[in-house]
Amino acid sequence: MRTVDVRLVGAPLAPVFEAVSDVERWPVILPHYRYVRMRERRMDGGVVEMSANRPFGQLSWPTWWTSEMWVDPVRHEVRYRHIQGITRGMDVIWRLVADGDRTHVSIVHEWSGPPWPLLRWPAANWVIGPVFVHGIASRTLAGIARAVEARGGG
Repeated sequence: MRTVDVRLVGAPLAPVFEAVSDVERWPVILPHYRYVRMRERRMDGGVVEMSANRPFGQLSWPTWWTSEMWVDPVRHEVRYRHIQGITRGMDVIWRLVADGDRTHVSIVHEWSGPPWPLLRWPAANWVIGPVFVHGIASRTLAGIARAVEARGGG
């Protein structure tokens, strides 16, 4: 399973990278995030537990996962490796590239699927990837863009 979400954010790279990497603030700026908890802090990231709702009309499906997180301010990347939850083993990379006074942001999720014989591929490629992963990632990216752009990029 591979999902890709991209957006050109109307703000310079520095404030966008700050918003992307400051995951503990996400529930404040992203209404679909239930919580973000740093379980372990390191200079380059740590272990983070996250929970977000995936809306379906008037209903919301709660999701959660725990990831190793690495922040690379030189390459303007944030990487995750899911270590707990249904998406255990998923690799995620946020890449930011300056484009004048705007920032190109991409989020790539890659995963071989859950450990369910016969259902592994269809579950990952037909449901979890396009419905849940893309559904949450696209909202996250749009919400970060709104928050940073509303501050005038700074």
